[in-house]
Amino acid sequence: MYHGGYERNFGRFTSGSTSFEGTDGNVHAIPAWPASADGLRFGYMEKQGKKFCVVRVSFGATDVVLANDLVLDPGRHLGFGHRLGPEPTLVEDDQVALTLLEDVIKKNADTPGALLTIRDSYKKAAGL
Repeated sequence: MYHGGYERNFGRFTSGSTSFEGTDGNVHAIPAWPASADGLRFGYMEKQGKKFCVVRVSFGATDVVLANDLVLDPGRHLGFGHRLGPEPTLVEDDQVALTLLEDVIKKNADTPGALLTIRDSYKKAAGL
């Protein structure tokens, strides 16, 4: 789900954040996740140059803002045929979601604690 522009928002983004500042200077609410988004949830921001970066991972009640964002590789991290847009992008392939999570963990290897807990819980819930 889109969480705003990176340069404008990332420095003040925290676990539990529910809004972001838009390019218009106004505060915009991050919409509620659709009921069908019952697995891993990733929040992303847009960097200059149309680079989209994962900045947040949540599963169940655990919500982690990343110390190191990860630039999305659409084919690898979303599966082919999916694209990012104003509405949440739903990826129903558990293995693709796990690949994205594991790439996030590698990028944040110096602080993997809660991310490893999310991975273990997700794998158990998904039967992976």
